[in-house]
Amino acid sequence: MQTKAAVLWEYGGEWEIDELTLDDPREGEVLIRLAASGLCHSDEHVRIGDLPMEDLPAIGGHEGAGVVEAVGPGVHTVAEGDHVVLSFIPVCGKCQWCAQGRENLCVYGAGIQVGLQRDDTSRHHVRGKAARLMCNIGTFSPYTVVHEDSVVKIDDDIPLDKAALVGCGVTTGYGTAVYGAEVRAGETVVVLGIGGVGANAVQGARVAGASKIIAIDPSPFNREQAGKFGATHMFASAEEALEPINEMTRGEMANAALVTVDVTTGKVIGDAVSLVGKCGRVALTSLAPMDATDVQMPIFEVIAYEKQIVGCLFGHANPRADIPKLLSLYREGKLLLDELITRTYTLEQINEGYEAMRTHQNIRGLVLYD
Repeated sequence: MQTKAAVLWEYGGEWEIDELTLDDPREGEVLIRLAASGLCHSDEHVRIGDLPMEDLPAIGGHEGAGVVEAVGPGVHTVAEGDHVVLSFIPVCGKCQWCAQGRENLCVYGAGIQVGLQRDDTSRHHVRGKAARLMCNIGTFSPYTVVHEDSVVKIDDDIPLDKAALVGCGVTTGYGTAVYGAEVRAGETVVVLGIGGVGANAVQGARVAGASKIIAIDPSPFNREQAGKFGATHMFASAEEALEPINEMTRGEMANAALVTVDVTTGKVIGDAVSLVGKCGRVALTSLAPMDATDVQMPIFEVIAYEKQIVGCLFGHANPRADIPKLLSLYREGKLLLDELITRTYTLEQINEGYEAMRTHQNIRGLVLYD
């Protein structure tokens, strides 16, 4: 079939709208008609080359939801007409990590920067070339072919444009608080960076029962938005927040700090470590350039106060269990999704949407398809 897609041809360039030739799904694959795709910062990491694909051209997008249009041979988990959310990490359900309840570490996740189908070929073709897919799903197109391991069936009553957000940002942020940092009722939590992931880290801390949720972000717009999702205090920087956190906790400092900034740096990690007290938990979710190695933190405090630092991929979530769970919380009014969407765009406006993200005018921009 013929459709269109937002394609990256060179690192540092903009997304270009190209005609896309899409092959039929093969063994274990499904054709998805997408309703919407979120504009996540991870695609910006790919665009500028911080998180390079194995090769270009590449179709971006890894946060989407839609309807199954067709299934290939051997597909067992979904059928034509099912409503689905695409998971940016596939879930095979068979490897040791899936078996241990760590679906976010599924062995097939190693292929998401390769961007090909399971048989190392492509179903997507632009300008006569095979196109790679961001996270093997490529949601910057109204249609895509993916492996069934990358889709999670959801209830039909959930609006698909809102469900799209749970494919990455919502689940990652919520999971960072609830699973990564193990936030408990009554605790004090700091969230560094209030964007599409950070706003949901705030929500996760709120749902977990945190009594004080401190949002840190240099953008006035982002700080204002943080209050809508449950933040109780807002500051422009870690330095500005340090003494107030000390005072409000009677010197104990925060129980947890969640790093959900645009780009993780050594300084941000050091800031997060300084804001937590004894046995404080620091969950690192935001990506850093793949060649980044320098970390600046108070080593003595980490040792003497038994502070903990944990990497947090996809919020430690199990997509097949947590995506439906979070949509149930949305249905019950306990998780805000509508409010996350600052602006909507057509696919042709995708670069405009990313400029709004870079200039802190969006919590989440959303591409809507016809």
